[in-house]
Amino acid sequence: MAETDLEDMESRTLEPNDRVQGEGEQFDEENRLKPEFVRQIRDALYDDIDDSVYDLVEPLHPADIADLLELLDRDERRDLASAITDLMSGEVIAELNDYVREDMIEALPPEAVADIVGQLETDDAVQLIEDLDIPDQLAILAEIEPGGRAAIENALAYPEESAGRLMQRELVAVPDSMSVGDLIDYLRNNDDLITDFWEIFVIDHRFHPVGTCQLSWILRTPRDIALTDVMKRDQTLIPVDMDQEEVALRFQKYALISAAVVDESGRLVGQLTVDDIVHIISEEAGEDALLMSGAGDGDINEPLRDAYSSRVRWLVANLGTAVVASAIIAFFGAAIEQLVALAVLMPIVASIGGNAGTQTMAVTVRAIAMNQLTRSNTKRILMRELKVALMNGATIAVLIGIATSLIFNPQLGGVIAAAMIINIIVSGMAGVMVPVAFERLDQDPAVASSVFVTMITDSMGFFAFLGLAVAVGLAG
Repeated sequence: MAETDLEDMESRTLEPNDRVQGEGEQFDEENRLKPEFVRQIRDALYDDIDDSVYDLVEPLHPADIADLLELLDRDERRDLASAITDLMSGEVIAELNDYVREDMIEALPPEAVADIVGQLETDDAVQLIEDLDIPDQLAILAEIEPGGRAAIENALAYPEESAGRLMQRELVAVPDSMSVGDLIDYLRNNDDLITDFWEIFVIDHRFHPVGTCQLSWILRTPRDIALTDVMKRDQTLIPVDMDQEEVALRFQKYALISAAVVDESGRLVGQLTVDDIVHIISEEAGEDALLMSGAGDGDINEPLRDAYSSRVRWLVANLGTAVVASAIIAFFGAAIEQLVALAVLMPIVASIGGNAGTQTMAVTVRAIAMNQLTRSNTKRILMRELKVALMNGATIAVLIGIATSLIFNPQLGGVIAAAMIINIIVSGMAGVMVPVAFERLDQDPAVASSVFVTMITDSMGFFAFLGLAVAVGLAG
């Protein structure tokens, strides 16, 4: 290409924050919809000026329309959807938050939803339908053409969050008897192929995948070369029933762009692409973080009743564990009455131990999720965290011991230092063993680990500190 052409292309390159279709003035520096723009939409909806609403929304990207819908109240969303019916494409629906999508789908007639589903790839269509009630699913499926309905029903038959639910049925697969020239002619002459693809699956007579070819290889290879001579034979095949977390780990481990999904007999039934995996990784990371805090789905669009029920049960469990710690304090009530300094220092021991336990627990839960902590290395990880706890405990013990000795007396400084070491060691062990125990019981280790780790660290902190104070004769 000539140098002048390159310079011309550079002069026309968009800056990172530039937007197309004249919509830049509607976004702030972080590419979010400006409050003023959202206010304009609300005012137009309130004044019932549909044409004005449509003109404001039309330049937006489908993902930005989805963001706009999520920023509005429930009634406003429905009014907006009515005002921009032509713009409510499958892309917009696919980008919506789960709760908002469900609300929008319920507001639309089955035939309208079926039309939206027809615009989507199979995996996005399944995601749209799977969370609806069975009667709503059946009503929508009845409006979809037979081929598309069969593909969706087949996907819904697989377990939730499995590769079968996530995979795309749309792919390009060719027999291993083809040459490069045959493949090029097939791609050029077949109008029924999917529009976007960068990898072609090569299959044998049993429909088993035997290799893959990237488009770049095909374009640079002479026509008379057999596909079997240029294809990549090493593949990472994804079983159709594999959990989505394990799928994400395989994509990350082997740096995959796409992968074939196979059924129990090894037949090619679909593909997974990296854009699906990015969504899974983001979803799983957020889910684990919320589960560790007991916040349920933690979605700001979640119905109030669901948010209440998901959070309150863990608060009740936390209340029970707090009672255990309080009972230990009550047991040493007489000692606390004799030496007020014990009451002053108790929260420090429990707080530091709790933070140490939370640190270890976060590392452990992540290691389990990333498949870094398994039955084969649990002992080594436990010993590692024990050593870290010993070093942390010794450091904190020296600092708190010196401070307590200077403010109160050396004997109390020695007691709190010893209690701190004990509690941090126990916290480290609990931070590993509690999540591992949940994982061994086939439970999500992120769900309630924090409640039990907090109970152990608080209870042990109080018991060690108060018990040592009584043992050395400071009180009691």
